[in-house]
Amino acid sequence: MSIFEIAVASQIWARRHEKRELEFVESDGLKILLRVAFVFVAFTLLIAGLNVAAGRPQMLAQQSAPVVTGR
Repeated sequence: MSIFEIAVASQIWARRHEKRELEFVESDGLKILLRVAFVFVAFTLLIAGLNVAAGRPQMLAQQSAPVVTGR
C-alpha cells in the first residue's frame, strides 16, 4: 500500500469509529411522543381486533354486580 492509500484508509476508519455527541432538538421530543402514541393506538387496536375475532369483546363486567343489602 502506498502512503496515500494508508492515509485514506485511516481516515475512513476514524470517521466510522468516531463518537458524535448527540444533541437533543425539540422536534426530536415531538417525534418520540408521536411514535409512542402511534404504538399505543396500534397495540390497542390490535388487542381489540383479536378480542372481536375471538368472539368475545372485552367488557368491564361480564355480569351485573350483586346489590349489597343491609347487613
